Parts: sequence; C-alpha cells; structure tokens
Amino acid sequence: MKNDKFAQCCRYLESGTIIFALATVMGAVVAPIAASAQDKKDEISFDLVANPKFVDCLRKSSYEEPKARATVIRGKLNDTMILDLDGFKPGLAFDLFTVQRSPFLSDKLPDPNFKGSFGLAWYQSDIQIGNHSDDGHVRIKTILLDQIFGFDPDASLPPTNTFHVGFWFNNPQDAAACGFPANDPTKFTPFNGEHKAGPFAMISVPDQKTQLGPLCTDPDDSHPGSCNP
Repeated sequence: MKNDKFAQCCRYLESGTIIFALATVMGAVVAPIAASAQDKKDEISFDLVANPKFVDCLRKSSYEEPKARATVIRGKLNDTMILDLDGFKPGLAFDLFTVQRSPFLSDKLPDPNFKGSFGLAWYQSDIQIGNHSDDGHVRIKTILLDQIFGFDPDASLPPTNTFHVGFWFNNPQDAAACGFPANDPTKFTPFNGEHKAGPFAMISVPDQKTQLGPLCTDPDDSHPGSCNP
C-alpha cells in the first residue's frame, strides 16, 4: 500500500500538477508584494515656493527669481536629497528643515487656514550661498520618502510625518529690509541651532489630490491624509 501511494505521488510530480499548484499559490502571495514595491518611485523632484513677503531679500537681482529645486533618490537604508538654489543674494545663510505643514495651497497661493504653526519640525542641514555666486547646494542622507517622522511620548505626540521641505533665514537681519522685526528678539523663530532665526524663505506645497507634502510618494487611499510607509 505504501509503495502504491509513493508511486502515485511520483506520477503527480511528473505531471507537474503539484508544482503548478505551488507556483500558483506562491504567485498569489508574492505578486501583490512585488507590485507594491514596484509602485514606489525611486526618484522625485519638486520646487520650493518663496515667501512672498521676503522674496526681495532673497533675490540677487530684480530680473531673476530665486529658485530652489529638490531631488530625492530612494535608497535601501536611507534616502538622498539634493537641494539646488539659484538666483540668490551672495552670502545668505539658511537652515533646512522638514516640517509637518506648509503655509501654501497646492496652487502656491497662501492657505487661509494656516494658523502660523508648521507643526513638527526636523532640523536637517545648513545652506550657504557663496560670497561670489548666486547659487547654493546641499546634500543630505536620511530617512525621507514615505517614512520620515518624529514622536515624543512625554509630550503625548504620536508618530508624526514631516513631508514638507523648507528653509529659513539663519540671520534675522537678512530679512529686515523686507519688514522682518530683526531687532525684536521676541519675533525670532526657532529655526536654527541657536533658536534665533528669521522667517521662512522657501517651502514646498502640498499635492493637489492628497494634500500631503511631496516626501509622501505613496498615499494611502484607504486612509486619506496618510502615507504607505
């Protein structure tokens, strides 16, 4: 009897029935995972929008608009962001952050519902414009795409994503000519290492459909406002 069953199993194997069945089951399990991984973008680029109140304190000349463009490349352990600035006044210094909120709508107009808080902010790098040039470049490597977050149980802050990218005037005096009260320490912002920065200079805008910052490339449609990590 045992020999008969063994012979029967061999015939099944020879016919490929079991192999086909296993391949079908494994395919059903593996395919969605592979498809999900393939849906992730390996590289994104986006522009930052200037603070209209202080754009004249950014620009090198009246005939050229200051521009900032970010390129983010997905990595296995962390991601790389390259930020290129052009058309800026020589010698300016900025502080780069990822933040929870943007003061702009997706059409780059001011958000009337923005209350002044950028939410959770994460210090990433300094930026320096050369003394004899109008451009600046910075490269950072960290967790960025779809997963960047911070949390603080002591402050009852749950995991919170910072999908927006922006930078602030490091020296408040650099924005004084455009109306920033640089001589009033109570008006300084906390966006530098000394927590005595000026106003935001440029920042990203949300996606028109998801309303999330550009560092979310895979929004979770089943939970609007969330991103698939």
